[in-house]
Amino acid sequence: MLGETLLHLRKRHHYTQEDVAEQIGVSRQTIAKWENNESIPDVLSAGKLAELYDVSLDEMLSEETMGLGLEIGPKGKYVFGLLTVGANRELILPEKACRLFHIHPGDELLLLGDIERGLALLNGEFIKRMLDQARKDAMK
Repeated sequence: MLGETLLHLRKRHHYTQEDVAEQIGVSRQTIAKWENNESIPDVLSAGKLAELYDVSLDEMLSEETMGLGLEIGPKGKYVFGLLTVGANRELILPEKACRLFHIHPGDELLLLGDIERGLALLNGEFIKRMLDQARKDAMK
């Protein structure tokens, strides 16, 4: 629920309800009602909250974020939801991620893994550019 997300964000930023209320121009009781799911912020207040917590409105209000209780990152960091592993072990990426990061069929992604931290995907072209630059720097 949105209230849990707002509470999580406030605590992550080490703000009190009074701090948030003062910074966005509402009462502490209003913040408490939002966090307890007794009411929801209007559009202007939601925008101020997103700015205060350095997240996009989309991230703050997304069903995936609210439903799964996943940590929300700062602007530019996204939670896209779960990937599907197909019958042949292919990964099916969420459409929104593909659009945002311009991923197309046939593109190469580098898969990294860490036993304790999990898996990460990196753009293959980015890695190639980094390696090319490293080679150039080594030749200097």
